[in-house]
This record gives sequence, structure tokens and C-alpha cells, in this order.
Amino acid sequence: MILPDLLWLCTAAYALHVVEEYQLNWRDWARAVIRLPVQWTDFYIVNVLAILLGIVAANIVRQPALALAYPALMLINATFFHVLPMLLTRGRYSPGVFTAVVLFYPLGIACFHRALSVGLVGWRGVSLAFVIGALLMASPVVLLKLKSKPYFRQT
Repeated sequence: MILPDLLWLCTAAYALHVVEEYQLNWRDWARAVIRLPVQWTDFYIVNVLAILLGIVAANIVRQPALALAYPALMLINATFFHVLPMLLTRGRYSPGVFTAVVLFYPLGIACFHRALSVGLVGWRGVSLAFVIGALLMASPVVLLKLKSKPYFRQT
């Protein structure tokens, strides 16, 4: 399968992931387990952006390190927002972990394998993709934390 097709599948997987998180109340889990002061509106906006990023990634394969930032974001999300918290809480279910394990890991790994095997990107590009993916994953969390600080309050 070619990389653009894999990236479209990643986008579809992300949509299924959002459904799992929403239906199983990721917001309350995030508040209780990882102490993230998230509201449903934050959840909606961030996940719409995540789907848009997937669409962009599937259309910019000529810039493979940028396109691969999307599957990197998925792998980071799966690991640090689902699997690791479940391990640290001795198995407390993290809404989204099913799609993260069943879809994010195989598709994310497949994207990097494909890009490396056909020479679209080298290890430097893979590293850059993970840096960009980490920044994309961290930005909403940082903004959530900052908005409660007095300097950033708009009241």
C-alpha cells in the first residue's frame, strides 16, 4: 500500500478513536487520571484539528517528514495518553486504548516502514516527524494548562 493510502487510513482510524474516546467518556478519565482540566469543547476542537491534520498529511506526501508527523502523533498519543497511563494505574481503562493499540500502532508503524522502505525518508526525517508530532501532541495540553494562569485569563 502506498503512503498516501496509509495516511488516509490513519485519518479514518483517528475518527474511530475519537468515537471510542467520546462514547467511553475520555474527558472524565483525563480529569481523574492525568489531571488534565479538559472540557468537552476542548475535546471537540482538538479532535477536529486532529482529523484535519490527517487530511493534510495524506495530501503532502511530497514532504514526507511533515506527512509522517501525523502517524508520529498517533503513536505518541497511543503510548503516552493511553497505554502508559493504563500501566501506571494498574489497568484502569483509558478510553481510546482499544483503537490506539489495534489501529494506531499498526498503521503508524506501517507508515514509517513504508516511507523508509521506499526511500521517501531517512532516519533524520523520521526523527523530525516525531519532533513535530510531539509538538503537535503537546500543544493542546500546554494551552490547557496555561489558560488557567492569571496572565492568560481574559476576564
